[in-house]
Amino acid sequence: MVRFVTNTTKESKKDLLERLKKLEFDISEDEIFTSLTAARNLVEQKQVRPMLLVDDRALPDFKGIQTSDPNAVVIGLAPEHFHYQMLNQAFRLLLDGAPLIAIHKARYYKRKDGLALGPGPFVTALEYATDTKATVVGKPEKTFFLEALRGTGCDPEEAVMIGDDCRDDVGGAQNVGMLGILVKTGKYRATDEEKINPPPYLTCESFPHAVDHILQHLL
Repeated sequence: MVRFVTNTTKESKKDLLERLKKLEFDISEDEIFTSLTAARNLVEQKQVRPMLLVDDRALPDFKGIQTSDPNAVVIGLAPEHFHYQMLNQAFRLLLDGAPLIAIHKARYYKRKDGLALGPGPFVTALEYATDTKATVVGKPEKTFFLEALRGTGCDPEEAVMIGDDCRDDVGGAQNVGMLGILVKTGKYRATDEEKINPPPYLTCESFPHAVDHILQHLL
């Protein structure tokens, strides 16, 4: 049983599925669980009208959600929206009592031209300015991993998480009882494995090395 879990807010689940299929992944849409899905679920549960600070390509995942006259703020990775006027609009909504929903709080992410600021610093700025706390729905939150496992028939103790983010992927998974394998690719930086306690169950050079270990030692 496999689940592809992601904090990406740069594209909808449909676009992500198409991209993975172009990379020749044999994958179906129900095997993908994104933080956008988790955010939409929370918006519907709270019955709020969000101001959506997300990439325009992620908007299809909020189709049907009422966004006029917003009374909540949902923030993901949206570099084109992270400017003073937009953030100040969000700030004023929060001062009026609107809840702040963070799709995730990653410090940074990997782009083709190098590392770049993630949504975390912007979420933290809004928290600081309004003396409020965001509800975070993506990795490393426990509810994210438990929701991703729902329907698999697996308990956390029977699952393994492979990822390149020591805190959000590995630390978050291990906090719910999963085993965490850190791979030295993507956004990994030297000594990342020393940043969490307990440390990763295993640190591998790459994804194939992690899969080989699972097949040889954990099945």
